[in-house]
Amino acid sequence: MTHVFDPGPVGEPYASLVGNYPGPDVYPQASFRVEWGPIFHRGRLDGSARLLVIGQDPAQSEAVVRRILVGEAGHRTQGLMAKLGFTRSYLLVNTFLYSVYGQTGGEQHKDDQGIIDYRNSWLRSIFGGNTIEVVLALGSLADDAWQKWKQTPVGQTYSPAYAHVTHPTEPESSSGGDPAKLKSAIAAMLQNWNQALTALHPLITDPDVPGPLVPYGSSFKPEERIEIPEFDAPAGLPEWMRSPTAWAQRLGKTAAEKRADITITIPAGVL
Repeated sequence: MTHVFDPGPVGEPYASLVGNYPGPDVYPQASFRVEWGPIFHRGRLDGSARLLVIGQDPAQSEAVVRRILVGEAGHRTQGLMAKLGFTRSYLLVNTFLYSVYGQTGGEQHKDDQGIIDYRNSWLRSIFGGNTIEVVLALGSLADDAWQKWKQTPVGQTYSPAYAHVTHPTEPESSSGGDPAKLKSAIAAMLQNWNQALTALHPLITDPDVPGPLVPYGSSFKPEERIEIPEFDAPAGLPEWMRSPTAWAQRLGKTAAEKRADITITIPAGVL
C-alpha cells in the first residue's frame, strides 16, 4: 500500500518563512504556549489552493501532529469545506502561530505588530502563489486577522469571496458543560454556517467536487465530521491521529501541570 503525505513547507517562499519564525520575543510566554513550538499550516503549499481558511490557534492535537485544525475543530471544518466543494484544494493557517494560554491571551495581543507582520507575510505568499476564490474566517480573532490584512496595500488588491463564521468549538466554550446549552449553541452555530454557505456556494467557480449545496440541520450528522485526509498529514502519522475520535488531552491538577502535559491515548478498537 502506498501512503501519501504532506512534506510540509519545503519549497519557497514557505521554507524561508518557517526558517525565520518569531519566538517568545514576539509571542510572550505568559500568553502563548511557545514551549510547544509553532504550528504553521495544513493543506496545499504547491500553488493549487483555492480556498483559504483562517483559524485561531493550535490546540493539543495540533502540537502532536504539527498541522493545524486536526482536532474536533478540524474535523468540523473539514466537513464545512466539503460542503463548499473543496476536498483537497485548500490551505489553512491560524491567526496565532502558537497556542493561546489563558482566556484573554489572544485579545491582548491581536494588535501586536510583530504577530501581524509575520502572519501577513504568510498571506502575501499565499495570495501571490495561489488563485484563492474563497476565504473563511473561523471566529472573531480570525476575522480581525483578515481585516488587518485587507487594510494593507497588497491585501487591498485581492477580493475573494469572504465569510466570517462562528468558530467550530465555540459551542463547547460557551456552554460550560451544560448539555442543553451545548445543543442549542451547536444549532445556532450551524444556522450561522448555513448562512455563509448560502452566500458563498454560488460564487465558487472551480470546486474539487461540484454539486448542490446540502445545508446543515440542527446538529452534526456523523458524515459532517470528516477525517483529516492522509495527504494533509506528515509522513508516517498513525491513522487514528487523523480520526474524529479525541485522543489528546491536557491533564493536571493545576494550570501549570496542564500546560506542561499532553496525554495521548490510543482510541478503543485500535489495539
